[in-house]
Amino acid sequence: MCGIIGIVGTKPVTERLIDSLRRLEYRGYDSAGVAAQVDGKLERRRAPGKLRELEKVVEANPLVATTGIGHTRWATHGGPTERNAHPHIAGRVAVVHNGIIENFAELKAELQAAGAVFESDTDTEVVAHLLNRELATGLAPLDAFKATLDRLSGAYALSVLIGGENEVILGARNGPPLAVGYGDGEMFVGSDGMALGPFTNRIAYLHDGDYALIDHTGAKIFGPDGKPVERPITILSASAVLMEKGNYRHFMEKEIHDQPEGCQRTIAAYVDPITSRTKVAGDIDWAGLERVQIVACGTSYIAGVIGKYLIEKLADLPVDVEIASEFRYREPSIRSTSLAIAMSQSGETADTLAALRYCTERGMKSGAVLNTVESTIGREVDVVWPIHCGPEIGVASTKAFTAQVAVLTALAIKAAHARGKIDDAEEKRLVRVLLEAPRLMQEAIGLEDAVREVAAEVAKARDVLYLGRGPMSALALEGALKLKEISYIHAEGYAAGELKHGPIALVDEATPIIILAPFDSYYEKSASNMSEVMARGGPVVFITDPEGARHAPPGARVVMTAPESDPLISPLVMAAPIQLLAYHVAVLKGADVDQPRNLAKSVTVE
Repeated sequence: MCGIIGIVGTKPVTERLIDSLRRLEYRGYDSAGVAAQVDGKLERRRAPGKLRELEKVVEANPLVATTGIGHTRWATHGGPTERNAHPHIAGRVAVVHNGIIENFAELKAELQAAGAVFESDTDTEVVAHLLNRELATGLAPLDAFKATLDRLSGAYALSVLIGGENEVILGARNGPPLAVGYGDGEMFVGSDGMALGPFTNRIAYLHDGDYALIDHTGAKIFGPDGKPVERPITILSASAVLMEKGNYRHFMEKEIHDQPEGCQRTIAAYVDPITSRTKVAGDIDWAGLERVQIVACGTSYIAGVIGKYLIEKLADLPVDVEIASEFRYREPSIRSTSLAIAMSQSGETADTLAALRYCTERGMKSGAVLNTVESTIGREVDVVWPIHCGPEIGVASTKAFTAQVAVLTALAIKAAHARGKIDDAEEKRLVRVLLEAPRLMQEAIGLEDAVREVAAEVAKARDVLYLGRGPMSALALEGALKLKEISYIHAEGYAAGELKHGPIALVDEATPIIILAPFDSYYEKSASNMSEVMARGGPVVFITDPEGARHAPPGARVVMTAPESDPLISPLVMAAPIQLLAYHVAVLKGADVDQPRNLAKSVTVE
């Protein structure tokens, strides 16, 4: 969600702050701002809308300094207006914040009773007023900061400037991520390595409850008890710095086309192409497990549903997949003989982290399928299974989704062999099938011209229905989600067997029906559902494979033929057409593809 950057520098800071915020645009935002120390006093520039609006403000009224903080805000408390944009200033304090201060109303009433005047509707402003009051008592900045943090309830990543304390930034983390970057005579603080990549590759990640003071000499980090702590410095991978669109119009378009290469990289990490055997890391006793519990949100949840089909079918191992935001609130019955798997592109998804902690606190072994190994979830699980797809900038997940599915496919093969459900020969066959996926995914992307034609019709619709059976029912959910996310067209994904139990009432001549049906064990029933839809006038887009196209009932508006693939990898192969459909519909409608309205890349608060 909100993006934070802070720089204690040796050269002009404003342009550097804005450039770094641009790298954080993928997190989602609706206003932006910067603040700096100018001759010992705090100044700020803010604007609603995209960074170009902030750039106009700065161009008209320059901010000349070498130490400053910046922020991209995703509105929670208060609308996306200039008065609610960060940084917030109260007296000597300027603060930027990612998270939610849950007791802000109580604190605000207390501060107002003492004479504080608030300028915004945000929860964040109470932090500035509270810290300014602590400073007014004569406390040193670090002591005042700790006293302030002790009053806060909720989730926060904070970066703070204090007027008169030149070349110093304070930072704190409780929930949302915050990292410290070590440069050459300069120091940095930011939401993630992506923000810090242009400045340094030496990063230390704060833990929950940590707070820090950074200046030119380094960082002093303290734990929740106020005692100094050491946090290991990790070397940021070069991929965090590589964020160019190349010849593509949008990051999402590039990331769809990156998928074959990305999945090849993912698969290579989990199978040995020479021996055709899996090489899944981690001390997991697959044979001894009674159950797997997958917790995730959004697209990661849908990838988990596909994983459920694969693991249960191959390994005869029961799998529960739950939306993380619901999981712990129903107080589920779980056993220590189960494995908890958290799935999150960022590794910072607040609901997924909370669900994971619910499991581990009850003695469950834990693993995570992540794109960011150094994230909070990555640090808290017993084993991390990285997806190796590189930075994903588009808010709507594409290559992270297929990489997650590829990892779960490898885990399913590993579990099946470990549990004696498949022999060596079958393991080798399945590995060879998985190794074919990148080539077939590339062929599926070749359907783009056909998809573009379909998009012209779908873009006119108000409602779209996606249908599939088996793993394709999960892919139908993903297709509908993608269309909703970036084109703002209402769409629903259903298991095709549910058609007669309600959704068929939606079918009419104006509602496109996207049916996903490779020629597998479900095909005959999917084709029957297709006939039912067409009999009621529904315009059908039938996405299948060559054999499925030969057996397709006549009457589909469009038949798109993806390459033939084994059912093991059909979710990977069939993903690109539905992603491309959503993308081209959104482009035709003039939507902001990479940064859809109201959405954030990393949802770090509930």
